[in-house]
Amino acid sequence: MDVKHENKDSLNAVVKVDIQKDDYQPKVDKILKDYKKSANIPGFRKGHVPLGLIKKQYGQAVLVDEVNKLLQEALNKYITEEKLDILGNPIPKQQDDFDWNKENYQFEFELGLVPDFEIDLKPKKGVRHFKIEADKEMIDNQIKSIRKQYGKLVSQNEVQPGFLVQGTFVNDDEEIDHETTLKVEDLKSKKDQKLLVGAKVNDSVSFKTKGLFKETSDLAKHLGIEEEKAKDLNVEVTFNISEINEEILAELNEEFFEKIYPGEEIKTEEDLRKKIKSDAEKQLEQQSDQQLLNDVSEYLIDNTSFDLPSEFLQKWLRMSGEKELTVDEAKEEFEKSEKGLRFQLIEGKIIKDNDLQVTSDEIKDATKDRIKMQLAQFSQDNMPEEQLDSIAQNILQKDEEAKKISDQVINQKLLNFYKENVNLKVKKVTYEKFIDEVYK
Repeated sequence: MDVKHENKDSLNAVVKVDIQKDDYQPKVDKILKDYKKSANIPGFRKGHVPLGLIKKQYGQAVLVDEVNKLLQEALNKYITEEKLDILGNPIPKQQDDFDWNKENYQFEFELGLVPDFEIDLKPKKGVRHFKIEADKEMIDNQIKSIRKQYGKLVSQNEVQPGFLVQGTFVNDDEEIDHETTLKVEDLKSKKDQKLLVGAKVNDSVSFKTKGLFKETSDLAKHLGIEEEKAKDLNVEVTFNISEINEEILAELNEEFFEKIYPGEEIKTEEDLRKKIKSDAEKQLEQQSDQQLLNDVSEYLIDNTSFDLPSEFLQKWLRMSGEKELTVDEAKEEFEKSEKGLRFQLIEGKIIKDNDLQVTSDEIKDATKDRIKMQLAQFSQDNMPEEQLDSIAQNILQKDEEAKKISDQVINQKLLNFYKENVNLKVKKVTYEKFIDEVYK
């Protein structure tokens, strides 16, 4: 058997595989002899069927099967040993004059080669890297939310701004009968707010639904109807008040600080603010890091130029699916996937050139860390190592979970690599500004 390849250009090659009779015949003969021992053919005793008849019935099918096995083994071995970096899979070239009755065979395969290219990690302008800071408004809101959580509700006689008003919206014609809780400030118009202020438990207040709340989604939520219906709804509803409560926020004192952050040295409101700011910015860093991955990816795609074996890839796309695509369908599919393919090649080169591959031990350790984090939420942080290993092994037996964790590990490695090696331009922003810039 002889295998060799020839580069047509830097992106395309042809592999030729020559298979001689001596390569396949011993295996074919052995299989046919085994068939002879077990064949059941009318008119012959088992094991006594003439070999010539076995060859006539099964010879060519066995020959084709064995030659194809040899062909695939030889092709895969050659690509591996020659370290041919290919895209897709080899495509067999059409041979109109091919004849299985010959003794020696030659097969040809088209290959699409991975392009050679350079990556510039030092852009002059620098890739933006957001540093999200927790501003005063964010910290104030967080403190208010915690004080509400640990505060109390005090029953009141009549509605005042800021009170929680529980009641039921009713309209028989529209089949509205929905219990909800709202505040005076939730209502859009001053007129409607005045109607609610001063109302008492068991009072009923009537409103027009049009313009009752600031957003259509709020109207839908409080009336218990679909948002599509709420868009054009213009009827009168009755709000039957069942309960009125004032929210009393928890006091900012050492007892409160110990309750929310037990064991930590928080004695004053200023200590509390520093702690909340630190925790918030650690959480916000995850969003900043994800955006950095996105921004570096976009930069690399836009600024790393190389050609692809487009004709080969479109041909491969035509033939690789369950259903063969038309030329136009393959072209459209290639155009849709080209950006993703380019990034895979860029990312793959970065991983290979900088030895960022993920090991099985790293995947297992990451899985155990995830388990520990989940257990910590339930104050279970003393699980034996053997039990952790067993749980991690069970999780990683699921291919989808194993791939997800592997992707997380490689993304973290890439993130660390980018932070150290890419020219970054740090931009300090509030969370609100971050959202505005990223999603505008």
